[in-house]
Amino acid sequence: MYIVHSTFNVPPEKADEVISIYQKRSGLVDQAEGFQRFLLLQNEKKSGEITVHMEWDTKKHFMTWVQGEDFKRIHELEKKYPDQGLAAIVPSIDKFKVVAY
Repeated sequence: MYIVHSTFNVPPEKADEVISIYQKRSGLVDQAEGFQRFLLLQNEKKSGEITVHMEWDTKKHFMTWVQGEDFKRIHELEKKYPDQGLAAIVPSIDKFKVVAY
């Protein structure tokens, strides 16, 4: 299994807005080969810290998704988001290979 975390910090007063966006996400990734699960995580102590957690069968499956057209299409939508301050936030990406269950 391969896990990817994309963590970003938004102003705490914008956290609910960002969460709402993800609750309405397209779900395109759910159809990607090797995709297992998506979770949106909010830090309990820092409400503006949001993490996208994605689980994949393998690193290769994740990389295929990132290089695909659906990934590009989803991320192009960010350029049209009304709050360009939020759209401009660059996440911190962490990738993990699961080595034990």
